[in-house]
Amino acid sequence: MTGDNQSRVSEFLLLGLPIWQEEQDMYYALFLVLYLTTVLGNLLIILLIRLNSHLHTPMYFFLSHLALTDISFSSVTAPKMLMNMLTQSQSISYAGCVSQVYFFLLFAGLDDLLLTSMAYDRYVAICHPLQYTTMMSQRVCFFLVTVSWVLSSANALVQTLLLAHLSFFRNNSLPHFFCDLSTLLKLSSSDTTVNELVILTVGLVFTIVPFMCILMSYGRIGATILRTSSIKGIGKALSTCGSHLSVVSLYYGTIIGLYFFPSSSNTNDKDVIVAVLYTVITPMLNPFIYSLRNRDIKGALVNILSRGTFSG
Repeated sequence: MTGDNQSRVSEFLLLGLPIWQEEQDMYYALFLVLYLTTVLGNLLIILLIRLNSHLHTPMYFFLSHLALTDISFSSVTAPKMLMNMLTQSQSISYAGCVSQVYFFLLFAGLDDLLLTSMAYDRYVAICHPLQYTTMMSQRVCFFLVTVSWVLSSANALVQTLLLAHLSFFRNNSLPHFFCDLSTLLKLSSSDTTVNELVILTVGLVFTIVPFMCILMSYGRIGATILRTSSIKGIGKALSTCGSHLSVVSLYYGTIIGLYFFPSSSNTNDKDVIVAVLYTVITPMLNPFIYSLRNRDIKGALVNILSRGTFSG
């Protein structure tokens, strides 16, 4: 009975970022600005797509869902980190920790699958332009987004339920700024073989497979571009793919760096820093990448601003 009573902790302690105590205020201000920029930037992308009828196309349909996912993904970790930095508290309840794991996995999986859907959209647009309206109909777009939600939700639910069955004894300190699943498994006193097997399988399904699909799509796109004799056609193809390629490189670069080249068990600082990149920095940069490299988005922004100026 004593073991059962001690098997589940009531809270975890998030040790946060590897920074000095006197630097907390500076980093708090920095991450607050980054988070607000993420939310406002992605909301602007969604607003522009909703208000401009010229952006009611499959590519921007997926982009609006990606922007919403980026807001949600960043909101899973950033507000709690900021609150802990502000109050000098490190605690997160057991239920809050498990919930954070669920939503983190949900939106991380959505990011992977939406980026893959966007790569498929670019492949169809460039390699099969005459069949584009048929192959990327509204029904197909809704189907791809729905499948992304269902698969991501199922993965998050399975992994969270497996986590909830693990036992945790006295050690409840997490050397991280959020409840990272792999870090939690190291703290558990239970056998985590099944959890690790599921993580490995999911890593293949949600990371390797989508990444290979994206590479295949751009391989076919590259072959099609090379067969195009028109310089204008090549430039147009590259401009439509450049933003997506930049986001894919940024997102998968950090994921691969963290999970395929992990640090030793004794040092966790690199893992925390890389986690900051893909939970805070990448979602913030996405709207800037699409805005700066996309004429349609910039045109829609100019139209909105000019409309506001003239109405004022």
